[in-house]
Amino acid sequence: MTTTRSGADRNVVIVGAGHAAASFVGLLRQEGHTGEITLLGEELDYPYHRPPLSKKFSEGDLEQWLRPPEFYREQGVTVCLGEQVTEIDRGAAQVVTASGERIGYDVLVLATGSRPRPLPAAGADLAGVGALRTLGDARALRKWIAENRTLAIIGGGYIGLEVAAVVRSAGAEAVVLEREDRVLARVASPELSEILTERHTAQGTVVRTGVGVVELEGAEGHVQRVVLDDGEKIDCTAALVGIGAVPCDELAQACDLERGPTGGVVVDEYARTSDPAILAIGDVTCRRVPGLDGLGRLESIPSATEQARQAVAAVLDTPAPQPETPWFWSDQFDLKLKIAGIVRPGSDIVRRGNPETGRFALFHLRDGIPVAVESANAAPEFMAGKKWIGAGMPVDPTRLADPGIALRDAVR
Repeated sequence: MTTTRSGADRNVVIVGAGHAAASFVGLLRQEGHTGEITLLGEELDYPYHRPPLSKKFSEGDLEQWLRPPEFYREQGVTVCLGEQVTEIDRGAAQVVTASGERIGYDVLVLATGSRPRPLPAAGADLAGVGALRTLGDARALRKWIAENRTLAIIGGGYIGLEVAAVVRSAGAEAVVLEREDRVLARVASPELSEILTERHTAQGTVVRTGVGVVELEGAEGHVQRVVLDDGEKIDCTAALVGIGAVPCDELAQACDLERGPTGGVVVDEYARTSDPAILAIGDVTCRRVPGLDGLGRLESIPSATEQARQAVAAVLDTPAPQPETPWFWSDQFDLKLKIAGIVRPGSDIVRRGNPETGRFALFHLRDGIPVAVESANAAPEFMAGKKWIGAGMPVDPTRLADPGIALRDAVR
């Protein structure tokens, strides 16, 4: 990275104020950076935890700050909230805000995240139709549930299922509508999809798969029903759209940074973009991921934290950290799910434990070597699987499937 200042003195500007940005700021100061840091966020709130928005939005404090507001003052970080960056002037090494202010940088970090994919259907703009990404979204959902509404959830991904679990636990009605032939079709094994569908159904969630949404109908501007592609109409008093996310990479695209085949800013193992003075971290990025062929996008807190560490190494000119095995988690009813590695078709699946008890792990093996693990309430299995995946460690499938045999004794 070319600059007139040394690594510890560089003037760093971060666009975005989510988990990746907050992690980067904390780690950068922790590792000895003494230069200026400016954090620019479009929302009016300080960086906050996003997982509780879908996992626990019906109770407790929604405003769970990643760092207390005074942290930024104590660390000499200039925080500008409610500030939109409209342009990156690479030639001048400046960002331009909506108010016309120009802010110079030695290092620019794009942490702009992603936004919910819009539903391409008539009526998607009716009142009572929303997504779940921000504190404001979570507050609206909490209000809907408090009014005992029937929530139609369009999309059977992790966000949709987490919301359904909270809705049912709060006593309201939830209908999940998924266009694929099973929930979590893109990210989970058919075995886990079946287990979760059964658990949700047993808890009163209505799960409909293989159905497409073509329209939302309402009265007086408010949603009242969802129209499916076969003409069936599902009554509801609110609708949540959870059909994936789109990287917020418009700034990168406008200044000609390299983008991935499906969007996102392409970065290397140091979180560097095609411009050596610009880094990118978090959901907005596209990169090489262990276990995935070619470039891919990961949308998870662990991934954001990993890339924050990579970006710190780039700023301070220190060695890049070792790549981590991808992992993430999900809470649904009494199931604490943890998944490591990349789930892909063609693996041999070894089950350890019993889904009926709520404690199990599904190990995905290729030639006897774990490449992924899907677990529920099984921390030892998850940790062992994550370790084996990273080390490429072969295991004995028969011994692995026997919960009476210690995990360490399943290794060949």
